Amino acid sequence: MKNTAIIIPSRLNAKRFPRKPLAEINNIPMIVHVLNRAKETKLGEVIVATPDSEIFNVVNKNGGKAVLTKQNHNSGSDRIYEVYLSELKDKVDLIFNLQGDMPNINPQSILKLDKLMRDNNCSIGTLAANLKERNDVKNPNIVKVHVAQPLKNNEFVEAKDFFRTKKDLKNQMIYHHIGIYAFTNNALSKYVKLSRSKLEVERNLEQMRAMENNLPIKVGLSNSVPLGVDTQEDLVKVSKEMQKYEK
Repeated sequence: MKNTAIIIPSRLNAKRFPRKPLAEINNIPMIVHVLNRAKETKLGEVIVATPDSEIFNVVNKNGGKAVLTKQNHNSGSDRIYEVYLSELKDKVDLIFNLQGDMPNINPQSILKLDKLMRDNNCSIGTLAANLKERNDVKNPNIVKVHVAQPLKNNEFVEAKDFFRTKKDLKNQMIYHHIGIYAFTNNALSKYVKLSRSKLEVERNLEQMRAMENNLPIKVGLSNSVPLGVDTQEDLVKVSKEMQKYEK
């Protein structure tokens, strides 16, 4: 069995930007943009996992599939596991957690991660890109990944650490982490059974739960960096960027 599903966790009560998934970009809610990018891959079933009826209704109104989940989950990956169990169990062997605040993610990046996972027989994988600006390494809004060796096209390299800010960085190989994870069904089941880890809580990075429990995460190189939306300013920026794309 080689079937992939993409699940997009989405909720309204984000602290920095409440109701973010319904914020409109060029008159389309952000969650619908992400849904459409995922569907363009034609990898397999795409589902939005949400505790909020407003998101559920918007997704269904725009031709997507949404599933209502429990309110309280520790991470997006915990939320997608609920949907995996209720909708997909025994039907897929690879599950993607695609974060719902990257409306201009390139579908080719998602396809690349799927290929890397299958070609390398990995349990958990993600993507990263080169940092655009020198000061990005100090920007707490950009999640970074430290890898064991330089990222090259079509290679999968093990992650050594994920962080927002870090002191005393020297010549480590640091890249801009992109918010997408691929899990085998077995790896996802293992991950959600683990307690929240110390660094997961301190850094607010769910991938640290895997790292601190010796579940290796492999990293592939993405040739594009989707603009994550954490603030109103980000929303304006991504709207302008996507207007260029649509022209």
